[in-house]
Amino acid sequence: MTDIGKASAEAVEAAKQGDQFALILAALQAQAMIQAQQQPIPPAPVTVQPSGAGTAGKWLAICAGGSMLMITVAFAAVALAIACACIAVVVLVVYGIYRDIRKR
Repeated sequence: MTDIGKASAEAVEAAKQGDQFALILAALQAQAMIQAQQQPIPPAPVTVQPSGAGTAGKWLAICAGGSMLMITVAFAAVALAIACACIAVVVLVVYGIYRDIRKR
């Protein structure tokens, strides 16, 4: 190939690269325009609970429920203690009867 042929081939290649560059530049500009047209998403609304009225009732209900739970646990403990005492008395009575029977 002659120098003129090489130069023309390089010129054609440069023109192709220039077209690709122009296409990429146009795509970036279009993307920037689309982003500028889009509306920003508004932030989610923040709900603030009142600090006075609603919380006092909630804490009173928690205290009442906790008190009822503790009273229930106390009654269950007393019932368990009574049951243990009854079982101990029954065991002692049965043991006494067994000892009396063994003596004969």
